[in-house]
Amino acid sequence: MKVDDFNAFCAALPHTSHVVQWGGAHVWKVAGKVFAIGGWNDGDELAVTFKVSQMAFEILREEPGLRPAPYLASRGMTWIQRTSGESMSDGSLGDHIRESHRIVAAGLPKKVRLALGL
Repeated sequence: MKVDDFNAFCAALPHTSHVVQWGGAHVWKVAGKVFAIGGWNDGDELAVTFKVSQMAFEILREEPGLRPAPYLASRGMTWIQRTSGESMSDGSLGDHIRESHRIVAAGLPKKVRLALGL
């Protein structure tokens, strides 16, 4: 997935905002909470980091082209980083980004969720 495709996909999700920070990473948030990060790859493909369920984390962490997200996973958070499309297609990545958005939105305070219609 190229950075423009990543940004367009994330922008189409409800109530998102975008900022470039942390050394040039494209950071996407829902109501101010991060749900996806694109950047930091030495290869040709964009590295994309996203939040997953505990079960998905246990499965995905062992797949080629995926790894526990540096910094986030080392602090006990269930975030995965896709570094290549070796075992996850762009379509599947989109599904995981959409789910990350849902997980993060579900963790927002009820008042915020209701105000945003989430």
